[in-house]
Amino acid sequence: MKSILRGKAHVFGDDINTDYIIAGKYTKTLDYDSLASHLFEDLDPEFTKKISAGDFIVAGRNFGCGSSREQAPIAIKYAGIGAVLAKSFSRIFFRNAINLGVPALVCDTEGIEPGDELELDLSNQAVKNLRTGTSCCVEPLAPVMVGIINEGGLVPYLKKYGDFKLL
Repeated sequence: MKSILRGKAHVFGDDINTDYIIAGKYTKTLDYDSLASHLFEDLDPEFTKKISAGDFIVAGRNFGCGSSREQAPIAIKYAGIGAVLAKSFSRIFFRNAINLGVPALVCDTEGIEPGDELELDLSNQAVKNLRTGTSCCVEPLAPVMVGIINEGGLVPYLKKYGDFKLL
C-alpha cells in the first residue's frame, strides 16, 4: 500500500451501521464489484457516482455498528475507498476492515467538510486537510495490523509470512 494517500472526504455522522454501509438485501453475492455499487445506497442513492478511487469515508463515533457482516468493509474496499477515518469504530467492523486490508483509522474528524481534499500519511500516521491546512494525528495501529493492511488483508499476509510476525 502507498504510504501517502490523497482523496476527497465523504462525511457521515455518528452510529453509521453496517445496514447503512451495505443493505442486507445485497449481501447474498460473491460479486464484490456489484456489492460495491450499492455502497451507502440507503443514505445516498447517488453515493457511488460521487466517489473516486482513493477517496475517504469520514465519520463520527461508532462507525460500523450493528451486525458483524463482513460485506460492509468488502463493499468499501471494492468501491476503491482509500481509508475510513472515524472518531471510533465498532470493534467487529474494525477487525473485519483490517483483516480485509481496509485502513480503518481513529482520528479527530471534526472540521472535515464534505469534499475536502485530504492527505493521509500512513508512515507518520497523520491526516492533513488540504483545504484548511490543519493536521491531526491518527491513533497508531499495532505493527502486525499495519503489515496486514500493507499486504492487502489477512489472507495475503498469512500466505506471505505464514504466521503473525511483527514487522
